[in-house]
Amino acid sequence: MTEPAEKRLKSSLPLCRAHRSSASCSRARHNLQAAVEEALCGVSSLLWDGVYRLQALASVFERDDVALPRVTSFFQQEALKQEEEAEAMLGYLAERGGSYCGKDVQKPNCEAVCAVLPALELLLLQLKEEAAVMVELSQLARNHGDPHTASIVKSDFLTPRVDRLKLLGDLLTSARRVGCTNDQTGGFGEYILNELQEELSR
Repeated sequence: MTEPAEKRLKSSLPLCRAHRSSASCSRARHNLQAAVEEALCGVSSLLWDGVYRLQALASVFERDDVALPRVTSFFQQEALKQEEEAEAMLGYLAERGGSYCGKDVQKPNCEAVCAVLPALELLLLQLKEEAAVMVELSQLARNHGDPHTASIVKSDFLTPRVDRLKLLGDLLTSARRVGCTNDQTGGFGEYILNELQEELSR
């Protein structure tokens, strides 16, 4: 009787299924396991998807029928932070001798968003998903004997997300208190949030 196949734990880690490993290339690889390289490639693509979504959300609030400039600036700043993190992860992957294969960028699925509250909730979901992925990526690296990657992921990608999640939680609480709604009927609440919330201009 054969032994049962090893069970794979359910994972939300976005692995790059079509990844072209650099293991066969002549470039120096710095103890980078193929599974970790594949995961770094997949997570990098996830971060770039997030950049595209944040840019799309920023454009919602600069339309002339919405016009919330500080909200627009907030989402633009979040997009810039996300872009810097995506580039940092690609830089780290290259530094370790890995390769990034990329993938087609999908539509951001935020076309129906037309108010501040659902936009903030969408950003909250995105950050929570990314934080969970960073935890899994760090654990995967540790399991494959790569404590350096585990440490970098935790310090450079996970910790900043925890701070952003706290800020976003405060913003969502404020948005609900001033009367923002899930549609455009809460216009005055959105105006108050746009004018008074200092976090929007950080």
